[in-house]
Amino acid sequence: MSTMDCAHGVPMNLPCGACGTAPLSIDQTLAERGSRYGSFAEHARITQAIKAAMADSPNWAKLDADMREALEMLAHKAGRILNGDPAYHDSWHDIIGYTKLVADRLA
Repeated sequence: MSTMDCAHGVPMNLPCGACGTAPLSIDQTLAERGSRYGSFAEHARITQAIKAAMADSPNWAKLDADMREALEMLAHKAGRILNGDPAYHDSWHDIIGYTKLVADRLA
């Protein structure tokens, strides 16, 4: 459970039926994300550069859709790590999840 979760483990930007917490406003959500991941414009610059390098590779066109999507999500998470809080566990955990989905399908 993150410090951004209610006592029932529900993220604070989502409603919790058990404790009655209301979702955050969009401005509150954006402020929370900005404090965690840094400036969206800088995150986008980093992430788009990573994605451009991937798309410029010899094998990009040969990849299945799930492989490309997993790599693009990895770029997104890497951009967050490089621009924001590098010690945020969830970003690293998500990277494992996306690659595992492809690895499991290939097994």
